[in-house]
Formats: sequence, structure tokens, C-alpha cells
Amino acid sequence: MVINVLPLVLGVVLLAAFAFDKLLYLVVFFTPLSLPLSEITSGLAFNMFLPTEPLLFGVLLIFILKWFASGKFDREILTHPVSLAIGVGLFWLLLTTLTSTLPVVSLKFLLSRIWFVVGFYLLAVKLFESGKNVGKYIWLYTVALLIVIFYSTWRLYGYGLWNKQAAHFVVSPFYNDHTAYGAVIAMYLPFLFGFSFSGIYSSGIRKLSWIVLGLLLMGLILSYARAAWVSVVAAMGVWLVIRMKIRFKPLFFTFLILISLLLVFQNQILMYLERNNTESSSNLAEHISSISNISSDASNLERLNRWSCAIRMFEDKPLLGWGPGTYMFNYAPYQLTADRTIISTNSADGGNAHSEYLGPMAESGFMGLVTFLALIGIVVYTAVRTYSRTEDKRLKTIVLCALLGLVTYYVHGILNNFLDTDKLSLPFWGFTAIIVAADIHTRKVCRGNV
Repeated sequence: MVINVLPLVLGVVLLAAFAFDKLLYLVVFFTPLSLPLSEITSGLAFNMFLPTEPLLFGVLLIFILKWFASGKFDREILTHPVSLAIGVGLFWLLLTTLTSTLPVVSLKFLLSRIWFVVGFYLLAVKLFESGKNVGKYIWLYTVALLIVIFYSTWRLYGYGLWNKQAAHFVVSPFYNDHTAYGAVIAMYLPFLFGFSFSGIYSSGIRKLSWIVLGLLLMGLILSYARAAWVSVVAAMGVWLVIRMKIRFKPLFFTFLILISLLLVFQNQILMYLERNNTESSSNLAEHISSISNISSDASNLERLNRWSCAIRMFEDKPLLGWGPGTYMFNYAPYQLTADRTIISTNSADGGNAHSEYLGPMAESGFMGLVTFLALIGIVVYTAVRTYSRTEDKRLKTIVLCALLGLVTYYVHGILNNFLDTDKLSLPFWGFTAIIVAADIHTRKVCRGNV
């Protein structure tokens, strides 16, 4: 067994030594196809995604060794506001790991977050200098994702294409949840739209992009992932706002008015939502209608249960939280009998806090939420500023696509949390890196340094 693996290990070492960018591309391609170790062998006390997580750990070690050897890394990247926001977030994760209720769990969570940030963000920014290599980066992941879409659709066909229950498990073993599968498709849709309709590529590439776009849309629909559908609609709204050049001030006041109306009429809105008893089903119209069902839909009610637990956990430990990655081990006592559903468990089966916002708040306290929100705000501001500044149509399209892809996850993150996996971390940090690289490049152009 070990002898069989040695040539592969040697090949990876050679790539790392002589073609580090190729190693990153290898990770990008294999991420959608990575398999959990538990699918290959059972009985182990730990789990990881193969081959991506061992590769990322190796990338992290090589990065550290190179940094110590040279004593430097691109200062413009390290001091960029987005990088500083990420650094503050990592520092807070470290602090709350030291005070964690389960230090070993939190340490693993912290290490995985670090190798995601190093591999998918810091090194990716270098890879995307001057807007280079973005197309290759996107297409490598997309081609591998198409393999998963074909595999999942073929399996679904065996149960009936419009079978919602089967849609939950046909994505296994590549994705352990159909919502994560839908979320990643939603993130890549803006790029395929951009490649298809912006005119930045030749007609041949555009025609290929149209075909791939159709396949991604098919995968999104057949994923039956309602949160992913909602996130795409939200991204379309943001696209309209940017294209129509609506200024920030009227948007901000409109947002305040909407929030005020929600607070004033919250009882009436809840009463209306509780009258909706359409449950998720294989019928697409009913499945869409079930999004607002908070009276009988088990999936929606379980989200409310998990959110309530996260809030109660936060109230008990508001400053430092319970520790990164520990929600699933600590939330059970915080479930109220009245909130439990037919799919409730005591071991966080089927997801953790179901929120990229409430999860960090419970696990890392108030600052856990603040650092994540600050990162989102800085990334959005940087993207809009870069998009407005550059005259390069290709760069404009790439930045807009990256922003819209991130918006789908920012919205999806209200309902689910997947940043502890390689599948969603790669586009999340990679799209952020695209925006930062474009911002640095356009600032150099404005200074006349390029």
C-alpha cells in the first residue's frame, strides 16, 4: 500500500519544488471530486477530504518554509484591508481556541481554516496578479464540478429526475449534502454568465460557456436546494443595482425603511408565514412555496431550532464563545422540547448551526460574528470600488462575477454553513483573492506602476 502511494507523493513533492502553481491547480481540480476518508476506510477516529486536505496541509508547510527562508511575502497583499480583516479573524479564532471547551476540536478547526486561507487566498492572490490565470482557475473547478453534476444527474435519473428525496443523497460521496452541492453551483453561475454574454472571450469559448451554463442551471434545479435558488435571485438583484449605478445612500435608506417595516409588522408577517403549510416536495412550484413555511416544513423548523440553540449558547458565553468548531458537540442541551422536530438529533446530523453568522457567534462570541461581517463589508466595498475604477472590460467582468458569486454565498450563509469544508472554502476564499488581486493591480495602474 505504502509503496503504491510513493510515486504519487514523489510527484507532488516535485510539483511543489519546481511548479508550485501547478500544485495549486491540482488542488483546485480535485476539490469537487475529493472524498471523505470515511468513504474509503471505516473505524478511524478522525476524518478528512482526500486528496485535497493532505495537499493543502503540504502547501501550508511549504509556504511556511519558504517564508522563513526568504523572510518576506508580498507586502501589498499582507497589508491589504481584506488581508488585515482575515488576519484579525484568524487571531480571534486562535484566542477562542485557547479558551475552547474542546481545545482539540477547535485546534483542528483553526488549522483547517489557516490552510484554506493560505492555499485559497494568499497564494491565489499571487496567482491572479494582473488578472492572470483567473479563467484557468475557474474552468478547472467547473470541469470537475461537471463530472459531479453528470454523476448526480445519472443517479437521480434512476430514481426519477423529479424525485426530491433522492436529490438529497445522489450527490454522495462527493458532497454529503445537496444544499452544499447547490451552493457551489450557485457560486460559479455568475462566471459562466459572464463568460457567455460579456464578449471577453472568442465566439467558440462563448458557445462552450453557454453549454456549460445550461448544465450548471440543470444541476442547480435538480439539486432541490432552496437556499441556493434564493441566493441566485439575490445575486441578480445586486447585479441590477450595480448595472443601474444606484448610489449607496438611497440603498442604505431603503434598507433602513425595510428593516423598520419588518419590525413594525413582525407579528402580522409571522401570522402570514404560519398560514403557509406547503411542505417541500418534488413539485417545483410547491418546493419554492415551501421556502416561507415555518409552520410544518421540517427542514425550515429544524433551522429555527438550530438558530435558537446558537442564540442561547451565545447568551451563556457572549464574550469568547464555546470554541471554534464545537457547536455540534455542545448544542444538544440547548434544544427546547417545543422546538424539536422529527429530524432533530443530539449530534448535529445534517449540518451544524445552519448559519454562517450565528455559528461563529455561538462558537467565538460577539467578535466572531463582527469579524466575519467586517470581512464581508470590506470585500464588497473593495469589489465595487475596483469595478468602478478599472476601464479594462475583462477585469470589470471578472470582478463583478467574483462579487456576485460571493453574494450567493453571503446570502446562502444565512441558512447554511459550509466554510469548514474544502468544497465551499475554495470558491469563497478564491473569489475573494480575485477581487484583492484586481484591486492591487488597478491601484498600480492608477499610480502608473504597470
